[in-house]
Amino acid sequence: MPADDFEVFDPRFEHLVKQSAHVDHLWTGARWTEGPAWFPAGRSLFFSDIPNDRLLRFDESNGQVGVFREGQGRYCNGNTIDRLGRLVSCEHGGRRVTRIEHDGSVTVVADRFDGKRLNSPNDVVVRSDGSIWFTDPSYGIDSDYEGFAAESEIGGDNVYRVDPADGSVTMVTDRLVRPNGLAFSPDERVLYIVDSSGPKLGGERNMRRFDVHDDGSLGGGDVFAEPSVGAFDGFRVDTAGRIWTSDGDGVSCIDVDGTLLGRVNVPEGVSNVTFGGAKRNRLFITATTSIYAVLLPVNGVALV
Repeated sequence: MPADDFEVFDPRFEHLVKQSAHVDHLWTGARWTEGPAWFPAGRSLFFSDIPNDRLLRFDESNGQVGVFREGQGRYCNGNTIDRLGRLVSCEHGGRRVTRIEHDGSVTVVADRFDGKRLNSPNDVVVRSDGSIWFTDPSYGIDSDYEGFAAESEIGGDNVYRVDPADGSVTMVTDRLVRPNGLAFSPDERVLYIVDSSGPKLGGERNMRRFDVHDDGSLGGGDVFAEPSVGAFDGFRVDTAGRIWTSDGDGVSCIDVDGTLLGRVNVPEGVSNVTFGGAKRNRLFITATTSIYAVLLPVNGVALV
């Protein structure tokens, strides 16, 4: 097993990576990459370069990266694909969650809660029932670096759910100081949410585990895992329920019982990951200025 690419903390991790696999450096040229979203039909990865206000597209067929959208004051962060194959994005600049329809038009999914503007939506996931869940910390309004400096109208950093039937926005938890990445378990009965705040902000850096009730409300919320290096950010889940999460300058793999199994080392600070490729077994990694990928013998949960 390539010592520089992987670290094994638990024997179970030896079966989750291949000795012949390497972490591939696919592209560089950003200030801060984020929000990887895989589109199977186009064999492409969409990702954000937040400070440069760009949404980029990596074409797996030829390895090229091109600009999909830039300079519109959106400062997109997290992205995902919904069950109909549409791109859903969190906009720091627009302080909203939007969706690009098949004809290219843009639909505003959420921009307010209780009549007040959102802070700066950060990361987003779509449940199989069509509901859209997103975190809303204040990173995009804290300064002009990744958005536009402004005061929070809501006065807190929360997590929200958008109802698929009427589009209403419900706050599902306000327990995290800086809610960040989020993802469902394979059966969607558990929602994991990262708090990336830390002691300086009066919070903790950890990942919490919430039970998802039939009415869309959340219960529980106990600490599930803590980062080994730096802080958690974005993450995704494989079909066995294991979590592959950004963790400082690498990707940590955490078992469903909370055990840190191993680590994929990356030479830059990692922001987020997603599973892609024809079999959903290629882990794409956004890391500071670049994107990376590693082929694994495990498969990510299908998003479409």
